Amino acid sequence: MKTNHVRAKLKNGEPSIGTWLTLPTPFSARQLAGVGFDWLTVELEHSPTNWETAAQCFLEIAAGGVAPLTRLPWNTGENIKRALDLGAWGVIVPMVNSKAEAEAVVEGARYYPMGNRSVGGQLHAISFGTAPATYYERANDEVLVIVMAEHVRGIENLDEILSVPGIDAVFIGPNDLHKSMGLKPSFESDHPEFVQALEHVRKTAKKYGIAPGIHVADADAAQRRRAEGFQFIAVASDIGMLLSKGKEVTSALGLGKDQPAAAKY
Repeated sequence: MKTNHVRAKLKNGEPSIGTWLTLPTPFSARQLAGVGFDWLTVELEHSPTNWETAAQCFLEIAAGGVAPLTRLPWNTGENIKRALDLGAWGVIVPMVNSKAEAEAVVEGARYYPMGNRSVGGQLHAISFGTAPATYYERANDEVLVIVMAEHVRGIENLDEILSVPGIDAVFIGPNDLHKSMGLKPSFESDHPEFVQALEHVRKTAKKYGIAPGIHVADADAAQRRRAEGFQFIAVASDIGMLLSKGKEVTSALGLGKDQPAAAKY
């Protein structure tokens, strides 16, 4: 069975960097699997990607030697089980704001005795390059479980959330976190409440032996956050990179002057 190199890196205190896939196609997923990222996250919360396409993406990403992850539409046992059964090596669960919600994540993602994930399926084993029986024995040691800290309630309850056994990383969603503070959604800001929240996440994660993570807009921000101690770092997204490069080309040619600025996420 393949080792989940991302989980291994995070457990060793090393950084691991990837990006978000919002385009609903396995073709671009396979291409991005060849550029050097540790992992690629198939976006299911805010994209038109369906389960069948996600399953194809997981297999293509794994075939490229990269860890296929996914952000779920919501924190439900059905979503967690389905994503993992279809071949994801890990789940990123949005809006985990309480200990009970964190416990529900682990319950759905881990097999007994750590959780209560149901046994079945074939694609999970194929994705890890093994047989189902081996997968069932080792999945608890390889599947990556990440909860998101993206609301002030989650920040307030972070100690209780991260005390739940079975969580590997906590991932800051800066846009939603800003919004929950009554601020404009943004990857970055100097607002004291936001800055303090990031530091609280980083310190609390380290306290519980959990990897702190964050989504950033570009490579410069990723380098800065890595230097600060963040480990699980997402850089922009496939569509963000596409639009950014397209805007760079059209700007150099004097085109598209009346068009809005390209998104980075």
